[in-house]
Amino acid sequence: MSFQTLTGKTAIVTGSVRGIGFAVASKLAEAGATVVISDLDESATKEAAAKIPGAHGIPCDVRDEEQVKSLVEQTVASTGALHIMVPNAGIAKAVPLTSMDLTAWRSVMSVNLDGVFLSVRYAAPAIIAAGGGSIVTVGSVTATAGSPLIGHYAAAKAAVVNLTQTAATELRAHNVRVNAVLPGFVGTHLVTDEAANFESLLGMPEGGFDALMDQKQGRLGTVDEVAEAVLFLADERSSFCNGTPLLLDGGLRASLF
Repeated sequence: MSFQTLTGKTAIVTGSVRGIGFAVASKLAEAGATVVISDLDESATKEAAAKIPGAHGIPCDVRDEEQVKSLVEQTVASTGALHIMVPNAGIAKAVPLTSMDLTAWRSVMSVNLDGVFLSVRYAAPAIIAAGGGSIVTVGSVTATAGSPLIGHYAAAKAAVVNLTQTAATELRAHNVRVNAVLPGFVGTHLVTDEAANFESLLGMPEGGFDALMDQKQGRLGTVDEVAEAVLFLADERSSFCNGTPLLLDGGLRASLF
């Protein structure tokens, strides 16, 4: 059980009907925050919100500027303020760059980068109006190095880290901190659903992806581990963290082999 460090605060988490997003929303709620669950599908959004006491469900397509603007406005109207924003929505599909068409590239960029920009763009003024708070973006360890087969995803996440640091610099004087979590490979559908595709494209035997994870990370990360890191960056325990890309990768980046 988390300490009630966010009592009286309101948080939006995008892409939060399952996986990392839902774990983050649940963790912030445990810490006392009023949480807004937001995702593309209205029914799934409402169902997920019903699982967290006191949560609100507001559907939003993070690729759509007007919907993101409305998400923030509805949150403020229904809860009174906004203090924490977690732009978590993301998609990925393994494909080599030379086989990737522009539509596939733009599809990933629109969610994973444009969605973060729009979330920061419209959440920041509301957080400033509330007296300050925290934005925690969700990057990836793939932002730190070349990432075969997910070049569009990795490029978007690298841009998210840069955007995070720029926003941290611009918003510091307004009492808004902006930090990023950079998870390694976590046991969510986004990873497990693509395992067989990775194995096929890389010529691995069945189970080769799991063996690679064992070698590089020791194991897959858990959504709760990521959620704990987001909570830390969202509350005042991290009051001197700003523009920080926090790696959560089980040591993947620490070793050449």
